[in-house]
Amino acid sequence: MSSHTQTLKLAYIVDEYPPFFRGGLGTYAMEITPRLIKEAVSPFVCSRNTGDDPENGDYKSIPVYRPKLMNIHSLLSLFSPGDVIQWAPADQNFFMETLLFCEMAAQRIIHDGQNQSRFDAVAVHDWLSAPAGFLVQENLHIPLIMHFHSTEQGRTIGGSQIIRDIEREAAKRADAIITVSHAMKNELISFGYPAEKINVVYNGVDTAKYNMKRYPASILSPFKEKIGVSSRPVILFIGRLTWVKGAEELVQAMPEILSQVPDAVLVLIGVGELETAIRTHITDLNLEDHVIFIPELISEDERLLYYAACDVAVFPSKYEPFGIVCTEAMSMGKPVVVGATGTNGFREQIIPTGSEQCGFHVNPWDPSDIAKYVNIFLQNKDLRKQCGKNARKRVLEQFRWEHIAKQTAEIYQSVQQR
Repeated sequence: MSSHTQTLKLAYIVDEYPPFFRGGLGTYAMEITPRLIKEAVSPFVCSRNTGDDPENGDYKSIPVYRPKLMNIHSLLSLFSPGDVIQWAPADQNFFMETLLFCEMAAQRIIHDGQNQSRFDAVAVHDWLSAPAGFLVQENLHIPLIMHFHSTEQGRTIGGSQIIRDIEREAAKRADAIITVSHAMKNELISFGYPAEKINVVYNGVDTAKYNMKRYPASILSPFKEKIGVSSRPVILFIGRLTWVKGAEELVQAMPEILSQVPDAVLVLIGVGELETAIRTHITDLNLEDHVIFIPELISEDERLLYYAACDVAVFPSKYEPFGIVCTEAMSMGKPVVVGATGTNGFREQIIPTGSEQCGFHVNPWDPSDIAKYVNIFLQNKDLRKQCGKNARKRVLEQFRWEHIAKQTAEIYQSVQQR
């Protein structure tokens, strides 16, 4: 950052922000916003209220506004926004809450921008906050930056027409688009979004926190005893239990893995709509002694311990614009097996061959392919060690949050200066 760079005052609207997390977006926002300050960007964050949060607060000296929302589901039948009227009641309510959040966040930013301090730009993330960006852009006449972390078409194979329309409108209105991988950029271009607007900036990881040096045997051994794995080979999956993440296929791969590595154990951590299906697979395949299933949102401290305890991390996603869990595992010096079909940023994170290899690419639809490459790692300690070392090196070179924040701030500044 140049000492002559003027600080950019940024309205930053994001669905997830500490202490509320739904997925990787919350982790991204938590990590990058404090680092933006060091790059001459001063964010004012608007995020969703879990119900009990104060409306006005701060996070690491960043001001945060969390509007308290009322239930406006009864208005849905009057306005009938697109295909939402056909959704399940809980999903309808979420959509209406999202619109209300966007309106209230925009109102606060517009009020402050007109009466207190001038905002230089507004940044929004996915469809969940894009409508707020439209309102701020129109009323304050400032640039709009749209962050695409995924798309409705990609994560749902088609999905909702109204959400696709919101995303397309965001791409049209945005002065700049930031997305998380070249795979995602190619997907956006395939939808007809303007290539000249699209910037690729990877997600990152805190390499000081995600560091195996913090977990000596004196910490790890008691933890492994506590969770019941002792010295057994440990496969780790962390992610949402939804079809795109490939947890079902990983469980289905376990019999073939066990045929070669009989004492292996899978630790599977996450929540989602496939919980019952995964429990059924575990029972039907007689895997009760080989799968530790934790259908919970665990704390970051716990997550770090599980990364440290594993021998190989496996994320067989079918659609994954980036995937912070992969970078976290790499930073912990772990070899990683990843899905690599379709729109998949994992291909850009994991080098699968050569002197810099840090993992394997697999067909996430095929349990046998997953099993084959997991077993290669479990049966070759030297390969695990070398790939883990390469993974850590790659993260230090490519995926540090400080580097990500600098690239992002440069785009914000360039848009504001046009």
